[in-house]
Amino acid sequence: MSELEKMTVKELMNYNSKIMDELKSRNVIRTRNNPIADYCEWLVSQKFNWNLENSSTEGYDVCDDDGLRVQVKCRTLKNGRGTRQLGVIRKLNDDTFDYLIAILFDEKTEVIKAYKIRKDLITDYARFSQHQNGHILSLKGGILNDNRLEDITLSLS
Repeated sequence: MSELEKMTVKELMNYNSKIMDELKSRNVIRTRNNPIADYCEWLVSQKFNWNLENSSTEGYDVCDDDGLRVQVKCRTLKNGRGTRQLGVIRKLNDDTFDYLIAILFDEKTEVIKAYKIRKDLITDYARFSQHQNGHILSLKGGILNDNRLEDITLSLS
């Protein structure tokens, strides 16, 4: 039995809180939400040496070397399975970002796939959800065969 399996739920929650505090002190995460989103943004900024924006910046997370605004989204898959639906893309038709980087992680936070996705591609494949007040994009089907999709997995591995 592992050390984690021996812990009570309350002990696990306490441990998680300490981990979150440490990740925050190292500037890996910026909020106390699910850390994978902040980690994903941080990873992109580190790998490309781009500026990470404040967490309150609307519409984008980092700026690339050309000053373009980049929104970053990710999803964690367990054993390569699970939804490939990214988080809601808000205000797609407004001028809030220039392109999107999407990353699929495995359960150990290793990059499985990463893509640079142009806005026109998002417009072609995302669907609007009135309930979530934004566009929903899944990394499956036609978008994966579209020659406008840029695979950047090696850059983020």
